Amino acid sequence: MKILVTEKLAKEGLLILEKEPRAELDVRLGMSREELLSAIGDYEGLIIRSATKADRELLEAGKKLKLVARAGVGLDNVDVKAASERGIIVCNAPFGNVNSVIEHTIALILSTCRKLVPADASLKSGAWDRNSYKASELKDKVVGVIGLSKIGGGVATRLKAFGCEVISSDPHISEKRAEDLGVGLVPLDELIRSADIITLHVPLTDGTRNLINAERLAQMKDGVMIFNTARGGVIDEEALLEALQNGKVAGAGIDVWTEEPPQTEKVKQLIGHERVLSIPHLAASSVEAQINVSIDVCKDIVRYINEQPLTYAANIPRFDSAEMDRMRPFLNLVNIMAEFVAQLADTNLNKVTFGYQGQVADCDCNPLTVCGLASLLNNKVEQDVNMVNASLIAEDMGIAVAVEQTDSAETFSSTVSITIEGPDVRRSITGTHFEGQPRIVQLRDYRVDFAPEEHMLLITYVDRPGMIGKIGQVMGEHEINIAAMNLGRKQKQGEAMVILSLDSAVPGNVVDEIGRTVDANFIKYLHLVKARN
Repeated sequence: MKILVTEKLAKEGLLILEKEPRAELDVRLGMSREELLSAIGDYEGLIIRSATKADRELLEAGKKLKLVARAGVGLDNVDVKAASERGIIVCNAPFGNVNSVIEHTIALILSTCRKLVPADASLKSGAWDRNSYKASELKDKVVGVIGLSKIGGGVATRLKAFGCEVISSDPHISEKRAEDLGVGLVPLDELIRSADIITLHVPLTDGTRNLINAERLAQMKDGVMIFNTARGGVIDEEALLEALQNGKVAGAGIDVWTEEPPQTEKVKQLIGHERVLSIPHLAASSVEAQINVSIDVCKDIVRYINEQPLTYAANIPRFDSAEMDRMRPFLNLVNIMAEFVAQLADTNLNKVTFGYQGQVADCDCNPLTVCGLASLLNNKVEQDVNMVNASLIAEDMGIAVAVEQTDSAETFSSTVSITIEGPDVRRSITGTHFEGQPRIVQLRDYRVDFAPEEHMLLITYVDRPGMIGKIGQVMGEHEINIAAMNLGRKQKQGEAMVILSLDSAVPGNVVDEIGRTVDANFIKYLHLVKARN
């Protein structure tokens, strides 16, 4: 996998990729936009930080791109929708810089309350002025934390240690999380009216853009302090500048901006205001944080190369971490089953039904469904299909996708089934995971029990003496070795199904010859790449 790195990344992460034999790393810092657009078509992977914009134009130019990794938390500079449409996985490092941002926020609050920066500048200028820099204590202050994510929650916890009364507004968290943190959960308008200090920890979305605007600033206490280490754009910068100028806001600490670097006069005025502690987007820039995010994204790229589930993929379903080990074997199983059943029906698909029975049905099976759908469609379309775009492609093809879950399984503790339907065609397969290996336990209405192998031959015919011998004779004449055989039938001299595991592929002429020899109702050679040992 050829990977382009466009921004400085900690060496600890790069070493992980350098040790991966299937990764070819190309570090090219300081590329112009034109150079990047020209070069990106040669790469399957792209690693960026904040400066590189992985927008639709760049993603469309990346004809070979399979994965974009953002070494940081936010994805504002990645067009995730455009990536998903093209089947490009987007991953980030949502937790690598959490502690760095928490400590940075606390540092901004303390520095602003204590007026440390202007006092330092005054002393360095030669003055000894002890009267102009009256500090404010944090103890007993009401602090409003907007957004109680890991960062917001960490800030709240540390502020409580200073004796603050911490309240929070976050429509996406449970009351229990707020209770566990010892934080009062209140509506946003109440927080705006009540807080002495307000700190923001929300992503930039349509719902949070200009969340702090002129109207909300007017509702705040006189002398309020405002801090933003989240995203530029969640505060209306022009409105904040006006509130600072008229004295409504006593001070602010801002780490993120709508323009980075600043271009317009209004942003430059806000940055230069005497009561604003202005930082050039450094909250996540501790030595430890940069090492962590570099390691996190590079480990995920290695997982991708080795066809393992990604830990921090932003646009594909992923398991709850507590269920990951339990569910991982079923990812392999559903991949093999989908590849198997897809080769049984050379027809258009109208509907695909995924069934989960027994203990596996207690889990979130959506990742299994999307994974199986991707494997199924990869046999049906020319476009590369993966967990990112499988649902979109199925929808575009007009294929209905259904999921059925039941907590009971007839024989095994957990089974998975896939049924595909097309014009006058219906094929189904059921499998389980037994003694560390995937097993197919039912095909159509036949009870079977076999381990899927790379090369297989499935035949149905009217059961009569000598058929197995005839099949073996033809195979022997063409020097194709049978490794294993599974036979199923419903009644004597009725239809029989035989599934052969083979050491090598079966040419089309041999398939035809066997079909004629046994007067087969159905015969199909199956090449299961995902079952390859």
